Amino acid sequence: MADGSTRVVLAALAGNGAIALAKFVAAGVSGSTAMLTEAIHSLVDTGDQLFLLVGQRRAKRPPDETHPLGYGMETYFWSFVVALMVFVLGGVLSIYEGVRHILRPEPVVSPWISLGVLAVAAVFEGASFRVGYREYKRVVRGRPVHLWEFIRISKDPSLFSVLLEDSAALIGIVLAAAGVIAASFFQIAWADGAASVAIGFLLAGVALVLANETRSLIAGEAVTPIVMERLRATLARIDCITRLDEIATLHLGPGAILVALTLAFRPNSTTQLVDAAVVEITKCLQEADGRVAYVYVRPSHKARKAPG
Repeated sequence: MADGSTRVVLAALAGNGAIALAKFVAAGVSGSTAMLTEAIHSLVDTGDQLFLLVGQRRAKRPPDETHPLGYGMETYFWSFVVALMVFVLGGVLSIYEGVRHILRPEPVVSPWISLGVLAVAAVFEGASFRVGYREYKRVVRGRPVHLWEFIRISKDPSLFSVLLEDSAALIGIVLAAAGVIAASFFQIAWADGAASVAIGFLLAGVALVLANETRSLIAGEAVTPIVMERLRATLARIDCITRLDEIATLHLGPGAILVALTLAFRPNSTTQLVDAAVVEITKCLQEADGRVAYVYVRPSHKARKAPG
């Protein structure tokens, strides 16, 4: 059975392909640049979902000699590719088409076809966003974490990419509809092109957010402060640890965390006691956060301060 983020991506993929085809047909019939921009937007979104699925599939490969800690970070690479696609194919191309139409405006015909397709697209995009939103609510589990904060701190790009893209898609539909209505019913010839430019800047903004978030993850991002506090609290309750000098964490993927500890054990601890302590530390950390996949312990060599 697919996990939560995979269900979100599949839900987005299911609607975007059909929506893209319908928008291209409507753009061809009406001649609306905003409609064409929206068609390109949905086509890019469809490609994005495919890339996210590729990333998820490759990330699930087991560790081997070349990747002893697994392939989880492939998810971050493919999400960065998605950000580039949104910026280049979505943002830049939409702005270009919009500027071209502003300079050489063309009449929009059969506006009701475009508006009808946009209405249907809004239903599908809304349904896709609802799936992603429900997964976001499941992940936060009632904690007071707003959607934007969740997108900023989330380590699962498959989920926050879909949330961002679906949000942009719904806003883009409103902009495209405004452009079609203004150009068709109010005879504002440049409005259709202006709507396309606005959609382009919207997509460019989404792409920059996606690129920044995935860049941070690729560079080796630590766990969030709330998770770090939970790990520290867990370690503080373990009797065999007398001093914790350093705790370093690294996300190896959305569902895998590496924890490296520098600590001191009780004096005169035997090898058997140290081995048992490491097992206990690993078990307790994994109980504190199920994503902890690797725990490395290094003994502290810092000299103890003399009393007084």
